[in-house]
Amino acid sequence: MAHYAKVKNGIVQKVIVAESDFFDSFVDDSAGEWVQTSYNTNGGQHLNGGTPLRKNYAGIGDTYDPEKDAFYAPQPYASWTLDEDTCLWECPVAYPDDGNMYQWNEDSQEWELIDNSV
Repeated sequence: MAHYAKVKNGIVQKVIVAESDFFDSFVDDSAGEWVQTSYNTNGGQHLNGGTPLRKNYAGIGDTYDPEKDAFYAPQPYASWTLDEDTCLWECPVAYPDDGNMYQWNEDSQEWELIDNSV
């Protein structure tokens, strides 16, 4: 089985699981195209050691860029930039590596500690 994303105007509309020969007889009159995606691909790496496909697994609302032949998520914040090699969004400040959980504050451009005491 493989995963396929229905892409309309560059945006993923839905993702299905199907055998590749399903598309030999499947009739789809709706606008857009079906593009194969790999469930185990993230940042251009296949998580199980296989061959990565289209940089990232497609999700509803993601963008498919045919020039890059890649799927990527919507930009999470205006300050984040798309890494052209991985097609993952990069924050302008590295995530703290101290074992705590943080959330990004776009206004202050910094990671804020999440209070888990509630």
